[in-house]
Amino acid sequence: MRNRSYYSAFYALKAVLALGEVDFKRHKDVVGYFNREYVAKDVFPKDVGRRLGTLKQLREKSDYDDFYVASKEKAEEQIETAKYILSQIEEHLRENS
Repeated sequence: MRNRSYYSAFYALKAVLALGEVDFKRHKDVVGYFNREYVAKDVFPKDVGRRLGTLKQLREKSDYDDFYVASKEKAEEQIETAKYILSQIEEHLRENS
């Protein structure tokens, strides 16, 4: 569950990039490009970039730290963060596709 919140947001970012026919294989490249071309240019609010960064960090801890255990509260927070990012992206895609 911990990493699913991140992946839902990540693949939504890829949908935004696909509108511009841009794609990357590495997560850091997708996130970096999105932040540089969309968040920094105020296409998306700054907090989308910050929240995405938090999701990415927690996903990496979840995937690679053998002793990382997320609390129920932290997992719920991640879900709400992903929902927020998805709502922002859904609105953007509706307006731009």
